[in-house]
Amino acid sequence: MSGIDFTAMLFELKSCLPLWIGKIYQYNIDTFGFRLNGEERQKYNFIAECARRAHISEALMDAPKNPSGYSMFLRKYIQGGRVLDISQYGIQRIIDFTIGKSEKQYHLIFEFFDDGNAILCDEDYIIINPLKNHTFKDRKVLPHVKYEFIGAALDEITPKYIRNMLEQSDKDLVRTLAGDLLLGGDYAEELCAIAGIDKNAPARELAQVTQVTEGDGSGVSEVSVASGSGAVSDAAQKIHAALLEILSHAQEGRKPVIAKNKGCCPFLFAGDSAVSEFDSYNKALEAYYPMPKTTEKASAKPKLTKEEVIRLRQQNAIKGFEKKIAENQSKVDTIYANYGQVSEVISTLDAASKQRSWQDIEKILKGSDMPIAKTIKKIYPDTASVDLLVDNTVIRLYIRETIEQNADRYYSEIKKYKKKKTGAEKAMERFVVPAGKTEKKENKKEGFSLLKPKWYHKYRWFYTSDGVLVIGGRDAGTNEEIVKKYLQGSDTFVHADVHGGSVVIVKGETQCWDEVAQFALSYSNVWKNGHFTGDVYAAERSQVSKTAESGEFVARGAFVIRGERRYFRDVAAGLAIGLQYEPAVAVIGGPITAVKARARYCVTLQPGQYEPNDAAKKVLKALKNMVPEEEQKSLKNVLNTETVAAFVPPGGSDIIE
Repeated sequence: MSGIDFTAMLFELKSCLPLWIGKIYQYNIDTFGFRLNGEERQKYNFIAECARRAHISEALMDAPKNPSGYSMFLRKYIQGGRVLDISQYGIQRIIDFTIGKSEKQYHLIFEFFDDGNAILCDEDYIIINPLKNHTFKDRKVLPHVKYEFIGAALDEITPKYIRNMLEQSDKDLVRTLAGDLLLGGDYAEELCAIAGIDKNAPARELAQVTQVTEGDGSGVSEVSVASGSGAVSDAAQKIHAALLEILSHAQEGRKPVIAKNKGCCPFLFAGDSAVSEFDSYNKALEAYYPMPKTTEKASAKPKLTKEEVIRLRQQNAIKGFEKKIAENQSKVDTIYANYGQVSEVISTLDAASKQRSWQDIEKILKGSDMPIAKTIKKIYPDTASVDLLVDNTVIRLYIRETIEQNADRYYSEIKKYKKKKTGAEKAMERFVVPAGKTEKKENKKEGFSLLKPKWYHKYRWFYTSDGVLVIGGRDAGTNEEIVKKYLQGSDTFVHADVHGGSVVIVKGETQCWDEVAQFALSYSNVWKNGHFTGDVYAAERSQVSKTAESGEFVARGAFVIRGERRYFRDVAAGLAIGLQYEPAVAVIGGPITAVKARARYCVTLQPGQYEPNDAAKKVLKALKNMVPEEEQKSLKNVLNTETVAAFVPPGGSDIIE
């Protein structure tokens, strides 16, 4: 389908608004099916096959038995949402569904050019998650990046725009319209015919503007007008008028056909003949395009023995515990990533509950337009707690408790499910398959759960042995950034007692200060200078400032610490880099005891002779030698030089274990 084809199809689809999104299916990497519900209980089926076609269909294929990850992602965000608008950018092969759900707005964008793509964005077109990640020369399609529409919007395609396009082209007219105006070959030829211009004429010549002037009595002459004059050529005017005529035919003058030469069109092209005629362009598209093939293969469900059923239940129980661990860890991360907002909710509601009843507070919140009120989804008066929606995650907050105490509740849940998981794993180890029966091998690749990117991964980071997040800057810029953005509440500022090093922030209360101190010392010039011990100090948030004394200057990445500091003397430099499997597979690094507590395999470093890149390669080789050969292929996207190098300290290093 060309851009004009999408214009015609969308004109019909928009007439069905308002619509609500029902089930969402993904049949293969490029094909989606949507069940849409109308205001009067109408039912519509919409097919979007990226890079090829999109239209309403009488029916969808059978739902896949195993929903894809991306279809489940879309269901989470937009299923049940209302389609507020459906638009096309310019005359390009891009469809933008504007969807409202739970007081939020999303944009589901389908691209039908190149390899095609599906991209879910927030209301500001910041990409939440694309089906396919792409990095192009002039734009990026990646999470957390703003989606950029390419080319011109429809109101920008003026006669002047067309003249400039012709002037910059080194091709003939039909090729220029097909490629630069994104019409495609068939519509470019039809436009030339409507405009009455030779399609083979050089585009640049058609951009020239001539003006007739009177001479001194000897006749008249034609004078070329410079491009900067703002004048528009006659050819550009005709092309613009022909384009508007084609768009009018596609929108309001549709007579859909499957034509002998041009395929499925919203109207019959000059000189072509119809093979079939339809009263709807969507019906014509459905008749023209066959149903796509699904990638799911039908297979008979194997009959399991009693022992295999028991083993399967144990495996599913472990997966359930891992899911609970990941969910609770995500809530802890959300609390600390939104420290300021969470702190404000706790303090505001705590103060309000001392003046008013919970029933009064609930009424006030429901009638309030303040953003903070809209994030509170439910109140539990009996426990003085609320459900708070932050970053699409619902967390339970007890307002009589501090942020750290609330986080500890989730840490307790994590410990509980880790204990249950350990018990289940020991039970599996004791499980013996009876003689004559073989145990089914688990697909290890499918069993791996990869660590999802977190906000703190762009800094240096680790979790203490008692579960507290610690972050550190990588350079002067990120030192400034983490203090400005993330030094909050009762957080602690930590730094090696030497010029040059990571600013370290402890996000909560910990008993593992030896780990924190080793982390701060190792990512400082102590390591870079080849020393094995050094001092580290800690300070409260209120002691940290960027304001210098009169006549002094505070450099970028540096801070003024006022008041008494807490010192850790003769701290040993040392780091470990390892591969963890739980709750998700990832390369981790940091203090030796903290990493060994979480990693299945790890390597220990001390100041030495090998530069960071060489050290990273040696660590990678050592870890690969520890990992079973059958797992290495599945871990190639996790265990590589880049992920290891992120934790190697500045200066030289030696592997000691």
